[in-house]
Amino acid sequence: MEDNEQIPLNDNMATEYTDDNIRHLSDMEHVRTRPGMYIGRLGDGSHAEDGIYVLLKEVIDNSIDEFKMRAGKKIEINVEDNLRVSVRDYGRGIPQGKLIEAVSVLNTGGKYDSKAFKKSVGLNGVGVKAVNALSSRFEVRSYRDGKVRVATFAKGELLTDETLDTEEENGTYIFFEPDNTLFLNYSFKAEFIEIMLRNYTYLNTGLSIIYNGHRIVSRNGLVDLLNDNMTATGLYPIIHLKGEDIEIAFTHTGQYGEEYYSFVNGQHTTQGGTHQSAFKEHIARTIKEFYGKNMDYTDIRNGLVAAIAVNVEEPIFESQTKTKLGSTNMAPGGVTVNKYVGDFVKLEVDNFLHKNPDVAEIMLQKIQESEKERKAIAGVTKLARERAKKANLHNRKLRDCRVHLNDPKRKGAEEGMEEESCIFITEGDSASGSITKSRDVNTQAVFSLRGKPLNSFGLTKKVVYENEEFNLLQAALNIEDGLDGLRYNKVIVATDADVDGMHIRLLMITFFLQFFPDLIKKGHVYILQTPLFRVRNKKKTVYCYSEEERVSAINELSPNPEITRFKGLGEISPDEFKHFIGKDIRLEQVTLRKTDAVKEMLEFYMGKNTMERQNFIIDNLVIEEDLA
Repeated sequence: MEDNEQIPLNDNMATEYTDDNIRHLSDMEHVRTRPGMYIGRLGDGSHAEDGIYVLLKEVIDNSIDEFKMRAGKKIEINVEDNLRVSVRDYGRGIPQGKLIEAVSVLNTGGKYDSKAFKKSVGLNGVGVKAVNALSSRFEVRSYRDGKVRVATFAKGELLTDETLDTEEENGTYIFFEPDNTLFLNYSFKAEFIEIMLRNYTYLNTGLSIIYNGHRIVSRNGLVDLLNDNMTATGLYPIIHLKGEDIEIAFTHTGQYGEEYYSFVNGQHTTQGGTHQSAFKEHIARTIKEFYGKNMDYTDIRNGLVAAIAVNVEEPIFESQTKTKLGSTNMAPGGVTVNKYVGDFVKLEVDNFLHKNPDVAEIMLQKIQESEKERKAIAGVTKLARERAKKANLHNRKLRDCRVHLNDPKRKGAEEGMEEESCIFITEGDSASGSITKSRDVNTQAVFSLRGKPLNSFGLTKKVVYENEEFNLLQAALNIEDGLDGLRYNKVIVATDADVDGMHIRLLMITFFLQFFPDLIKKGHVYILQTPLFRVRNKKKTVYCYSEEERVSAINELSPNPEITRFKGLGEISPDEFKHFIGKDIRLEQVTLRKTDAVKEMLEFYMGKNTMERQNFIIDNLVIEEDLA
């Protein structure tokens, strides 16, 4: 059947359409019916972008706004049993007369009044209402001038409301427990919360966040952020420059690619936006003009690690989750974001380089090294691009999906699906065939490797263009010029659960760490977990991802269930495979932090120290008998 072919409907197939079909949903009902409109994805807390962290962020944003208005320097956050959260600030407290409306009626809030909240994150009167609606239990307390008004809710419905005397300091307390009928089997992960809270402190020096009794502060703002996150050594001390509504910090490292952290009014804009684009443009232009040389922008920014934070009056974000700034002006009717950032960078960076010739010399050497390497592989690069075009990716290596990240042509009816876009990198025709037949063609693409990838450790970027697998993969991901063009939100390595499969995983991770480390640091790389065993009887089938799960399944389905050991992805039928890459997909995110000592780790495991590695294996070898 052709895509545009219409199916004729007869009277029996038509659905009756009457007044009864017209419904009005209350504010809280609408949030619960369409949660994706308000918090993006739901999830279970296993990924940093899952909805429970958006709920937490919405509550904290209000407390941060109080701090930014010079009301309250401390925020206390407690997470109980990884299920329940309380946030207490010491700001002004929500005006008690409108407390109920402020937490339960959409499009209600004090942030429409720019006098009260001049440069706030939460401006659309939605955030905490969504938290209320999507929580099985929700409590708000407003402490103001010796009185506390306390209200409790369940799934957005008011249960109790009372006002009492109090001796506690002014401020707001919010408790919430996400609704486990929406966030199935959810659990808060401390590592994701700590990253979120540290980002808040980097942008708000002087703020103390007490998380489960642990104090988190930042004294040096964005300098602390870069020092805590850089996985490669800076070539010169971090340059830190501040203005009235802008702060930047940057340095160059010896790694490939570019790495950016951007913020608006304290909100981490993980997908960048107009402020980050402006910084990238003007930092390169300013440095080029300073040296007065015909430099390529890619050479200037190669190895750059930078952070930018701006304060925008009434910011416009591209979604409720506020991960990408869409504002073009710093204030209504005011100067554009591009000009504001550009003027600041031009003046301050140029001044800094003139005053610090030693730093300017190191920067020049780095840029010239990048230029030399780029020119050395220019011929190879041109041929590689032509090969990628001629390879007919869509049939030969890549089975693409319909929706892509950062593709303006895909906006509209498919908006919101971009975040679900992913690509499976797998080895062999049988494995890629099983995934291809099982996948969701709207959001899931498949890239097929041919054999084991090359060990790229210690090689230059020339290998990315000379090696056909790497060249075509780079083209499929569209990351040659950085992550701005990345076509998939998740890059999933899908290999067999055996020694060869593990080796392929390591080789792919080595490739990304060598040439596209930001792909990992920004949380885009995952490992697909597939079952090792299938245990079944006539009534039930259980897929097991570990030996412990296998034993448990055998006990559950006894006596004498059928047990199958999956040796490779190609052995799993497409009908079964769809269970493993659907809504219950198990993914392990590949993370990269400063403490990982990447250079030393790669040198040891992927370098040429054969004897040292061999001795390590022998010393740590576990004989099968010892496991019994």
